[in-house]
Amino acid sequence: MARYFDVHPENPQRRAIGQVADILRDGGLIAYPTDSCFALGCLTGNKDGVDRIRAIRQLDDRHHFTLVCRDFAQLGQLVHLSNTVFRAIKAATPGSYTFILPATKEVPRRLLHPKKKTVGVRIPDHVVTQALLTEIGEPLLSSTLLLPGEEDPMTQGWEIKERLDHVVDAVIDSGDCGVEPTTVIDFSDDELEVVRAGAGDLSRFE
Repeated sequence: MARYFDVHPENPQRRAIGQVADILRDGGLIAYPTDSCFALGCLTGNKDGVDRIRAIRQLDDRHHFTLVCRDFAQLGQLVHLSNTVFRAIKAATPGSYTFILPATKEVPRRLLHPKKKTVGVRIPDHVVTQALLTEIGEPLLSSTLLLPGEEDPMTQGWEIKERLDHVVDAVIDSGDCGVEPTTVIDFSDDELEVVRAGAGDLSRFE
């Protein structure tokens, strides 16, 4: 059964965040809120966690996982950035965007797109997520919590607890989450390609 953490959206309880971090370090898979919608997350070295995300969402090996980062310094260790792309992403973060970029050697090969050797990265603008990222001190490997055959992600922590009780290890609930996933922008060829229009405002990239 998944542990359920009711966390304050503006002042997350340190004890609860610490307990979730321990679950992650012990190989756990969590459902947690972001500035776009709920996501599934585990540590990047957790191969079993990655397999569990693939199973829950029925993903193939072409799916771009996202590395959720605390800040730009952490993001910069994971992907290659030209000066132009650096400026564009820096101006838009933190926010509801996922950027697809060529990965550095810091990223495990099994997390990369098999042909492009790219990975998604983002810096969320969400108090609870940021508290968790600060506590674990490393990126969180994530995927939107969108179940197979459903058009919208789940928005309620209690519903996630009910439906995924036996396939995740913890659920963080800090109130309603949105249903709109991140805006996804592919910068892998140094040219901007909008893969998905979502919660992030596209006008800043026009």
